[in-house]
Amino acid sequence: MNVADLIHALPQELASRPYINRLDVLDQSVSLFKVRLYIYPELFIQIYRNDRFDTTNMVLIYNGQRLYARDQLDGVWHRHTAAAPEHHDHSAEGRRSVSLSEFLDEVESVLSEAGLP
Repeated sequence: MNVADLIHALPQELASRPYINRLDVLDQSVSLFKVRLYIYPELFIQIYRNDRFDTTNMVLIYNGQRLYARDQLDGVWHRHTAAAPEHHDHSAEGRRSVSLSEFLDEVESVLSEAGLP
């Protein structure tokens, strides 16, 4: 996934996920994109991509705390599971690259398990 792919995928994902109430673009350039997808003011998904450094961060935040995330640093992926969001999961599943759509599907599961909307 690069910035162009992410920008291209967002409208379709937003259209198919009615629980996302607002999109705020926080930063954008040719090689960088940062956006928040708000479910509620205190519950949102933040997506960050930097093509120059091959870095991606997709995180679910609730009340200022990370609930779940997938990160790619210098091309290598890891995740922060809902059970232990402060730890890096470097298992085979944790190292698997995911698309925006796959991450949002995972977020839906985390929200359901947590009893959040």
